Amino acid sequence: MKKLLFQFDTDLHPSVFDTVVAYDGGADHVIGYGNLHPDNITGLVEGAIFTRPPKDKKNTAIFVGGSDMIAGQQLFEAVQKHFFSGFRVSVMLDSNGSNTTASAAVAKMATSFAITGKKAVVLAGTGPVGQRAAAMLTQEGAKVSLTGRKLARAVQACSDIKERFGVDVTPVEAFDNTARAEAIAGADIVFAAGAAGVELLGEDQWRHNKHIELIVDANASPPAGIAGINLMDKGIERHGKIVWGALGFGALKLTLHRACIAKLFEDNKQVFDAENIFALAKELA
Repeated sequence: MKKLLFQFDTDLHPSVFDTVVAYDGGADHVIGYGNLHPDNITGLVEGAIFTRPPKDKKNTAIFVGGSDMIAGQQLFEAVQKHFFSGFRVSVMLDSNGSNTTASAAVAKMATSFAITGKKAVVLAGTGPVGQRAAAMLTQEGAKVSLTGRKLARAVQACSDIKERFGVDVTPVEAFDNTARAEAIAGADIVFAAGAAGVELLGEDQWRHNKHIELIVDANASPPAGIAGINLMDKGIERHGKIVWGALGFGALKLTLHRACIAKLFEDNKQVFDAENIFALAKELA
């Protein structure tokens, strides 16, 4: 009985990255579908849940991805609405790698630093990874602020976090490096979650800040999101601060992603979203 993973992507083309990791996680075949939304998945989900007998349904699973977290969350929920009684398969959400990336980063942070009670700022945090990281840091006991180039986007992101996770994150407008430097003035933790190739802070804007104790840069494409942080930094000390680069916690991200895929095939009732992906990340870290 082959392990089949159906990749439901909200983008036009299913993610190559997610496809490769799915194979590495143990899927025998990965079948990708793009441009999916709640209104066009009925036949696909029914094909997945009706074809195999109960004892073999564990060998079919659905992975929901794409670059848009809100669209991914809606698709993820819509998939599960088609399940009933014993007719269901395991399903995972990881739009833009947000759940696995944020989980791996925050889990690694927690291995080298006590997060509870600290003030954290997620720079350029309106995207999927930033929102998930902000929520997880808050759940770990930090007081979190989230910056966006426009206040309206930061407010909307914090509202989305509140609706999804029930936690409060403070929105901050920070449209350039100078404004972001002001936003982290009293922070203990700085998490950079900006777009690839965009520098959010110059090195001089953080190295002399005596409050900062921990910095994470999730940008894996040059230039670094935070100048002076190396991609391979793994909880090392720079200028008196603990620092993590994107590839420093990236190994855990890939291990976590593969582990989640493997668990999808343990039975047909697995549901992997931010909370249990983060819990697994902390175990693996």
